[in-house]
Amino acid sequence: MQYIAAARDDELDAGDGCVFCSVPEREPERVLARGDLAYVVLNKFPYNPGHLLIVPNRHTGDVEALTAEENAELQSMLQRSVRALREEAEPHGFNVGMNLGSISGAGIPGHLHWHVVPRWSGDTNFMPVVGEVRVLPELLADTARRLAPRFAD
Repeated sequence: MQYIAAARDDELDAGDGCVFCSVPEREPERVLARGDLAYVVLNKFPYNPGHLLIVPNRHTGDVEALTAEENAELQSMLQRSVRALREEAEPHGFNVGMNLGSISGAGIPGHLHWHVVPRWSGDTNFMPVVGEVRVLPELLADTARRLAPRFAD
């Protein structure tokens, strides 16, 4: 937990700029798809294996500020993400959503992002509930290797 907390604190440091503005260049191995206006990235702190984020390229925390073109590409990336996860991981369902503003739980409120979390029956166990610990059966690099071909154009 100290490693995860330290890494997260470093990423959110105002001196480093916005994590979502810099992640495509800083950590391209996590980026699964890149468009003119948006991209798909593996969440560095996933709730489940395959937890993806759909992120507009333009820095904005206001969903109402998105252009029609940005909305169209973000929706296309969302559909592409669900399809890729369904084909590769065969989840039983998905949680899709966003938190707008700090009070709603947004960890990075200045840059919009949608969460796409694949879900399986029984995927919640006692570890996160009782132990306040997440256990993931797969490394991010392995998840990226499995999903990348599903995003190939």
